[in-house]
Amino acid sequence: MTDWISLLPFLGAVTLVGASGVMFMPGDWYKTLDKPSWTPPDWLFGPAWTTLYLMIAVAGWLVWQAEGFGPALVAWTINLVLNAAWSWLMFGRHRVMLALADAAGMVASIVAFIWFALPHSSTAAALFLPYLAWTVFATALNADILRRNPQYA
Repeated sequence: MTDWISLLPFLGAVTLVGASGVMFMPGDWYKTLDKPSWTPPDWLFGPAWTTLYLMIAVAGWLVWQAEGFGPALVAWTINLVLNAAWSWLMFGRHRVMLALADAAGMVASIVAFIWFALPHSSTAAALFLPYLAWTVFATALNADILRRNPQYA
């Protein structure tokens, strides 16, 4: 029988990370930046991140159920720390270059999670694929914003 109650700490962890995004919102500074035409509309970020955070929580929980705290959950935890730091770096500190480095670390930790999770839970690995796609896209957006706004390096 699946222990659904053990999902709660994983949901709690991603909720805390999501709160960092709420604490450091784009605001007026972000509106003034030169951004590419392919920048998503602001309304898309809330639903996208809510969905991704649910998938991240379930993926971590599935791996924990399958293997306990191993390399996949180390990568999962590192990713959450990097995820929480990105909003602070980009929107809180206006450090676009550091946010880009953080985003690259997020991509690496997502790939590591998928790699380490796959032998234990193909479902957990698959749940991270949309997150990988979104984060690669966001990293490219971050890089283009930096290119267009070098004063915020």
